[in-house]
Amino acid sequence: MKLLKRVLLLLIVAIGVIIYLNYPKLNIISGYAAKNMASGVYLAHRSAASINLNDNNAPLIELATTEVNESEESASSTVYGLMERTAVYRDGLGAVLVNDDYDPEKLTIRPQRIQNNDTIPYPFGQAPPMDTILPEVDMDQINKAMAMAFANPETQKTRTFLILYKGHLIAEKYIDGFDKDTPILGWSMTKSILATYFGILEHQGKLEMDWPAPIPEWKDDERKNITLNHLLRMQSGLAWEEDYTGISDVTRMLFLDSDMTMAQRNKKAIAAPTEIWNYSSGTTNLLSGILRQQFRTHQEYLNFPYASLIDKIGMYSMVMEADIAGNYVGSSYAWANTRDWARFGQLYLDEGQWNGEQLFDADWVDYITTPTINSNGTYGAHFWLNAEGKYPDVPKDLFSCNGFEGQHVFVIPSKELVVVRTGLAEEPYFDINGVLSNIVKAVP
Repeated sequence: MKLLKRVLLLLIVAIGVIIYLNYPKLNIISGYAAKNMASGVYLAHRSAASINLNDNNAPLIELATTEVNESEESASSTVYGLMERTAVYRDGLGAVLVNDDYDPEKLTIRPQRIQNNDTIPYPFGQAPPMDTILPEVDMDQINKAMAMAFANPETQKTRTFLILYKGHLIAEKYIDGFDKDTPILGWSMTKSILATYFGILEHQGKLEMDWPAPIPEWKDDERKNITLNHLLRMQSGLAWEEDYTGISDVTRMLFLDSDMTMAQRNKKAIAAPTEIWNYSSGTTNLLSGILRQQFRTHQEYLNFPYASLIDKIGMYSMVMEADIAGNYVGSSYAWANTRDWARFGQLYLDEGQWNGEQLFDADWVDYITTPTINSNGTYGAHFWLNAEGKYPDVPKDLFSCNGFEGQHVFVIPSKELVVVRTGLAEEPYFDINGVLSNIVKAVP
């Protein structure tokens, strides 16, 4: 009995130490778990059990206990009964963490969507992909790459994988619980989606990348020299801490802020534009706020991403989630199935042309793939690059959308390839260079 009491005492002390050391983070932990659960259940239509077992089974996040309220389409999480956070689902706008600013009656409009059931084969339409044999493709090599992508499920945690070659679906694979229709959270792949809206507006003659950022608070200080280009290249010189391991600028924004467009907007300059490169999710959400300024009404803003891009190329599974203030969270929260993520890559492979319509200038692809100063050739304008050979066995013209836990849309123009990988682990657990090098060997 004494031994049992000692064990219980040690257990209580251990739990107390964990809570004490992580108490400031509990808001973030429970917020992450609740938001992930609400989006996963009501947007991706997955089971709460699967999300708890996999998505929320991560360091610190695993401390949260999360429950779903089906009647209210919400999810709530606590950590050892403390710091309860609730996320609610809004059809068309996704899930959002609620706080004292949340008023369900305040934001009632939803994006208007137009979806057509055409007879054009995937990826350019909604009909099944063509069963085409491409004799120049070494399918044994493709199968080798696919096997490599799923070889170690406990560590790689690949969920879905898809390859397009010359606009043809040549391979795809899904683990149990996922299929071609399952929406996947893109995390920071969303940044590339958000940036594309600026390319579309430029093509429409409505703005230019060298225009000063239209922020009234900046006009009388050193920030007045920041342009849209500087923001798209993450070289504004504004202060920002992108640290997901604790309380930082990015975790406060994503899990505490009502209006996520303001976090970067309110930061001071720590360098002149172009002097430093500093990756910032706050910058992307600032750009989402600037995007909203381009429209007379909130409804026009909500409609634009779908009318100009998402529904235009048939990414009907995609949903961009919005914050409490109704701004799209362009840094992190777009969901789409794997085939639709690949459509986005194909649009870029085809330099902005889709079924005969030019959505953005071909020069826009040159722009977003031009390396940004001080990024060591790894970053363009909201897209990642291989310009300096980060992946040594893959062509240097590769560019990609990258997201947390290893979400990727790779575009390799010289090989006419689009490759999509989603999962729950990234490098070094998932060998990007190894998998892609096997794929590029399979085509001329």
